[in-house]
Amino acid sequence: MSRKIALITGAGSGIGRACAEALAIAGFDLVLAGRKLEPLQACAVAVSSLGAEVLVRSTDVADPESVAALFAEIEQQFGRLDLLFNNAGTGAPPLPIDELPVQQWLRVLDANLTGSFLCAQQAFKLMKKQQPGGGRIINNGSISATSPRPNSAPYTATKHAITGLTKSLSLDGRAHNIACGQIDIGNALTEMTAVMARGVPQADGSIAPEPTMDVEDVARAVVFMAQLSLASNVQFMTVMATAMPLIGRG
Repeated sequence: MSRKIALITGAGSGIGRACAEALAIAGFDLVLAGRKLEPLQACAVAVSSLGAEVLVRSTDVADPESVAALFAEIEQQFGRLDLLFNNAGTGAPPLPIDELPVQQWLRVLDANLTGSFLCAQQAFKLMKKQQPGGGRIINNGSISATSPRPNSAPYTATKHAITGLTKSLSLDGRAHNIACGQIDIGNALTEMTAVMARGVPQADGSIAPEPTMDVEDVARAVVFMAQLSLASNVQFMTVMATAMPLIGRG
């Protein structure tokens, strides 16, 4: 096949949509997955205009049956998968840990960690049996995979866990020509991060605005990782707003 197949979770907006459009320009056909169908369909119109064949599927990545149905449809329509971008995720309200409802913890754990595991599990199954075999998985780790923000225990814990998942997938994928890397993103300007211009909590307890970066820079980084031969892998990449306070945070 001349065009490779990429699956993006959380593809309807923000980083997911920017990466979908960039991958379409780079010559990938796209599978767009997410919970809300309307933004996925809008993204599909955009990437179709760029020449990509598109499959749209409303998917709950935390639900094993929903994920299995997604991959069954991918196999039926395309016969293979070359790239999984595990991008779907959510956060919890910034509450002190002793005030955080357990249900919020479990919701973040399911979406960010279990969802990435379930999609990677199905990707391994398909990539191991397809011909030619192999493929690539890119996990969205976030800079919270190394440094927390105040009152972010659920999100930070899941993103630290994504780093362990990335390492395990990278190791276990070697025998099957499956590469796995992680991109840690800091302050990409999307609908979700627009609040940073007004001010967000800092480690010293203050509220301060933070610089952001163009989400297209993230998309270009993902495309770079995606286009490597399977003999090469970006194990970890950090892409962040140059002047954000991560370096020296705390």
